[in-house]
Amino acid sequence: MKILFLDAYFYPENISFSHLESDLLNGLLNAGHEITVVCPTPSRGVSEEIYQKYKKVKKETWSGVSVHRYRAPREGKNPVIRAFRYFWCNFRGNQAAKKFRDTDVIFADSTPPTQGLFAGKLAKKLGVPFVYSLQDLFPDTLLTSGLLRRKSLLYRIGLRIEKKTYQKASKIIVISETIHRILLQKGVPEEKLTTISNWIDVDRTVPVPKEENTLFDEFDIDKNKFTVVYAGNFGNIQGTQVIVKTAELMKNDTGVFFAIFGTGTDYEKCKEYIRQNELNNIRMYPLQPIERVSEVYSLGDVALVTCRKGTSKTVMPSKVWSIMACNTPIVASFDTDSELANILKDSRAGVCVEPEDPQALAEAIRKAYRAAKENNLPTSGSRDYVTAHASSKICVDQYVKCIENAAE
Repeated sequence: MKILFLDAYFYPENISFSHLESDLLNGLLNAGHEITVVCPTPSRGVSEEIYQKYKKVKKETWSGVSVHRYRAPREGKNPVIRAFRYFWCNFRGNQAAKKFRDTDVIFADSTPPTQGLFAGKLAKKLGVPFVYSLQDLFPDTLLTSGLLRRKSLLYRIGLRIEKKTYQKASKIIVISETIHRILLQKGVPEEKLTTISNWIDVDRTVPVPKEENTLFDEFDIDKNKFTVVYAGNFGNIQGTQVIVKTAELMKNDTGVFFAIFGTGTDYEKCKEYIRQNELNNIRMYPLQPIERVSEVYSLGDVALVTCRKGTSKTVMPSKVWSIMACNTPIVASFDTDSELANILKDSRAGVCVEPEDPQALAEAIRKAYRAAKENNLPTSGSRDYVTAHASSKICVDQYVKCIENAAE
């Protein structure tokens, strides 16, 4: 079977879906399928040297995958320029993909949110099915994060794009049962929907003993303190302001230290808040490469997962699986009626408190600290749960089967 991937980002770029797509491509190749990827010149998170190199590359083979690149403007931070690049990539990507008429099925994910709409139009033109991997509920995430109002023109346009995309997709893969239910409520037929969790490689993401974890020395972190770790994006949806405010409440808890690894729009704001308030119990570090995820989460006696109120209906943080694979207990500042809260309870992986509540988060951390001092932290079933529900082997096989079924 010949599968055409439409990507707005591809190696050597790195976004949250990158490692998942790499595993999926290998799974499809191992199943005997031929893969073609159509993508733009790499731009996000690459050096000027790499960008200039790839400006000259139109076709290459990457780990057995045939990659066809088209020229695109470099991505910037300005939202207007970024939106222009999205539409440019959708338009040029579809132009470049039209020549692959012997395709059996098209695959695309939801970054950017217009990608599915253009992929669906191409699939109709080529007369083939289209499989859509829905990682974010657009425009719902912008609404719950406060970036859009329900009556705004952009929100109404987003709803129309969403509706058309779901209509054109033959199969829609969603990452959680919560999103599955929401799509049913939006009128998407049950037979189109398949729930497959995002995954991790449990053989590469493993607990690292403190005495073997080089990050302690590298960042001068005291191994004798109770370490609270957070790693990830500092954005509107994550509600990460709660972390620094919790650290401020706990500045006299001398046995507790916050080690924060991040990037994103609110990263510098939080860093400045720490400086202005002279908080010595929290330090911020650059986000570490994915190869060091085991070390990062094994730093923590507990690890934090945060979100703004109400956003749990549209997101399921995949970092949860990495934390659990390291057997690090989780303290989540997250909607307590969410799917994540249920997972933490079922797996005995941690606790969930109301989001955007520094006092509640501080008390949960103090409780974990007291339990650790008494050597009374509850036994965690975290790693076993991930192995059974979110390992790459299980989830990639499910993806491959879904794509194969769509083409039948």
